[in-house]
Amino acid sequence: MKRSFLLVLTLCLTMAVGVSAGFAAEKKDPLAAWKAKFDPSGAEYTYILSNISHPVIEGVGAGYRIRDRVWEASEGRLYVDFRPLAQLGGEKDVINKLKLGAVHGMLSSSVAAQNVADTLGIVNMPYVVDTFDKLDTFRNTPELWQPFADSALKSGIMTVDVTGYGPYGWATNTPVKTIADAKSINFRIAQAPLNADFYKAWGMKFTVMPWPDVPQALQTGVITGLDHTAIVCNITKKFTIAKNFTELDYAQGLFIHLMNKRWFNKLPEDLQKILITAIEEESAATRELTRKQHDAQVAKAKEAGVTFNKLSDAEKQQLVDMIAPVYETWGEKIGMDYFKKVQAALGN
Repeated sequence: MKRSFLLVLTLCLTMAVGVSAGFAAEKKDPLAAWKAKFDPSGAEYTYILSNISHPVIEGVGAGYRIRDRVWEASEGRLYVDFRPLAQLGGEKDVINKLKLGAVHGMLSSSVAAQNVADTLGIVNMPYVVDTFDKLDTFRNTPELWQPFADSALKSGIMTVDVTGYGPYGWATNTPVKTIADAKSINFRIAQAPLNADFYKAWGMKFTVMPWPDVPQALQTGVITGLDHTAIVCNITKKFTIAKNFTELDYAQGLFIHLMNKRWFNKLPEDLQKILITAIEEESAATRELTRKQHDAQVAKAKEAGVTFNKLSDAEKQQLVDMIAPVYETWGEKIGMDYFKKVQAALGN
């Protein structure tokens, strides 16, 4: 019996160690499911591409789809070394590395991209490029897209395309159905000057905070609401605390594909074409996937007990009216003629 007991104990300990090792391995490599099914060591050229978020978000997962497509189309000559989950640092750090050429490309959040060029901020301006359909029109209309795409060239950065992470709204601890309700919330907003300006114009309480600091701040009550999208809030478990979402839909959350132009110019012409074609076509396909992901994540959140609310049309118009001064100041930074052209073309 003693021997049997020792054998059972040994077996249990072995299983425990194995399970622990399994958990450790899973924790160590959260990107295991996205590992390349090829050996990139023989590539002639490597394109280092950064992003801060998780590839389960379709707009981020596009980086891996671009990687695999470029590898196949280039017959192994060009490897897209995609690094999500802030492996290369926070967005402000990566923007500096991108300008220097230490990083070659970046799927930058639209809130961070305005730090590269003011004109890129137009997509984060409230109630301008605010729906999926308007985003498609903006991207597919050359006279609207090209000034946006060329706006960072003076910094040596190309703007190649965009993917997304859904429409912006408010995830809050208590329900927000009116502007008066919103006044009681302390919102976390991104580290972006435009966002701070329109929150001031709205008269809202807000705290500028890096994304990694949000979970603890939400749990401890330092903030009581988030300015973000339903896709991100549900996937990153923010709805476990902030169980209400106001569908403000004031902007589309975007990942803007920025590229170091000097690096790109050194690529052979055939590889340039392969890379740009892959980025453009996969980005277009991903924008459609993001529409579906938004609907799916909203449905999952509702099933889990998250309450979704909307402001009345009158209150939504009040938000637009309150940021008229921001339209003026940022319109000048973006380029007033261009800003008005985009507004007119999108029916704003």
